[in-house]
Amino acid sequence: MSDAHTTEVNENPKANGFNLPLFALPEAFQGAAEQNATRAKQQIDKVKEASTEVALLLKEAYAINAKGAADYAAKVIEISSTNTSSALALMTDLIGTKSLSEVIQLSANHGRKNFEVIAAQNKELWDLTKKVAKEGSEPLKKGFARALKTLS
Repeated sequence: MSDAHTTEVNENPKANGFNLPLFALPEAFQGAAEQNATRAKQQIDKVKEASTEVALLLKEAYAINAKGAADYAAKVIEISSTNTSSALALMTDLIGTKSLSEVIQLSANHGRKNFEVIAAQNKELWDLTKKVAKEGSEPLKKGFARALKTLS
C-alpha cells in the first residue's frame, strides 16, 4: 500500500475504546469503519432501550396474570364450596326420605338444579378466563408494538 492511502500506526493506538490496535488502513476504510462502529453503537442503544421496555411489559403482564390467576382460584374455591354444600344438603334430604320414589324424585330434582348451577358456574369461569386473557395481553400487544418501533 502506498503511504498516501494509509495511516501510519502510532505506538499503540486503540480503536474507539475496543482495546484493539488500529492497523494501517486506507483513509476511506477508516471512515467507513468509524461510521459502522457509530451505527452499531446506536443500534445497540436502541436494543437496550427496547429490551428494558419489554422487561417492564413482561413484569406488568405477569402482575396482571398473577392477579387473574388468584381471582380464578378464588372462583374455583367458591364453586367447590357451593357444590359441596349442595351435595351435603342432598345427603341430608336423602336421609329423611321414607320411600324409593322419594329418593328418585329428590335425586332427579337435585340433578336438574345441579346441572343448571354447573352450567352457570362454567360460564362464570369462562368469562373470567376471557377477561384475564384480554387484560394480560393488552399491555403486551401495545408495548411490543412500541418496542419494535423503537428498533426501527
